[in-house]
Amino acid sequence: MTSLHEQLPQRTVGVAEGPSGAADTCGGDSGEGRAGNGFNGRSDLWRRGRLIAAAALLLALVMLGHTWVPHRFGNPGGLLETFLPWLGAGVPLLLVLAAVRRSATAALAVLVPAVVWCSLFGGMVMDKRSGGGDLTVVSHNVQDRNPDPDGTARALIASGADLVALEELSPATAPEYGRVLDRSYRYHEVRGTVGLWSRYPLRAVEPVAIMPWTRALRATVATPKGPLAVYAAHLASVRVHPSGGFATATRDEAAAKLAAAVRAEPLPRVVVVGDFNGTTDDTALRPLTGQLRSTQEEAGDGFGFTWPASFPVARIDQILVKGVTAASSWTLPRTGSDHLPVAAALSL
Repeated sequence: MTSLHEQLPQRTVGVAEGPSGAADTCGGDSGEGRAGNGFNGRSDLWRRGRLIAAAALLLALVMLGHTWVPHRFGNPGGLLETFLPWLGAGVPLLLVLAAVRRSATAALAVLVPAVVWCSLFGGMVMDKRSGGGDLTVVSHNVQDRNPDPDGTARALIASGADLVALEELSPATAPEYGRVLDRSYRYHEVRGTVGLWSRYPLRAVEPVAIMPWTRALRATVATPKGPLAVYAAHLASVRVHPSGGFATATRDEAAAKLAAAVRAEPLPRVVVVGDFNGTTDDTALRPLTGQLRSTQEEAGDGFGFTWPASFPVARIDQILVKGVTAASSWTLPRTGSDHLPVAAALSL
């Protein structure tokens, strides 16, 4: 005789056979399984992207330690410092890679080069220009093969400059610029490949021996607020050789000689302008730039890149000062040269 218990259908609570016949828990994964998967997901956010994080820290280290990169054996340090601000382009690239990898470690590491770049160059992107100024100075490497000297000269006059310095003049082109500029600037002097045109008297004009031929001059400008020493210079060009790398030895030697002349300058107010074929970040130029202040860094808007004129990527044309204050600094529109002109309004 079958018992009542045996006749009743049996029920299993919370367990059912799936299509494969295996018993599944009701509702799929247990709470313990869900918690375990969530923990593993969060853990993966920190384990992934370690190569990206390492690249970000290396980028920060290169920016911070750029002065330690060798200037010998091909001069990688000089090449790096010429284009140093562009290392910041690596920050958004690394950030995108961190997002693709969904890596919290990489994203956090990318903040390090971002902070370093901002500490080095954040001030450059701000507009520091102000009104006023007693003297407007323009400097321009006009390029010896400039196809339009007359148009270039007229553009410089239109800037309203009180003092115009030209570099890379030649015996053939200097008179062409003079024919236009002399009408607006009563006082003018040319020495070798550099020249000055001024609304105020020029005194004690003499070449500065920085190279075997004349590529720099020094003059006293008799401004209404007193004498001002002005140096116009064109440092030696930089050469890139497959075997020698980024060659700057001749330029560096010329910069050292110009630095010595500026150091010996008796007047307290000094302006040094010209094509330096290097940026103010280049430690090889520190003997010169360390004595002076860049008007672009002090009173400019942005980096003020000047070369090449078609798509400027580096500021190698400078206006540097000592004993005066820069009210504003800017670049002028493109002329027939491969450099952009640079300008600054100075308070004497």
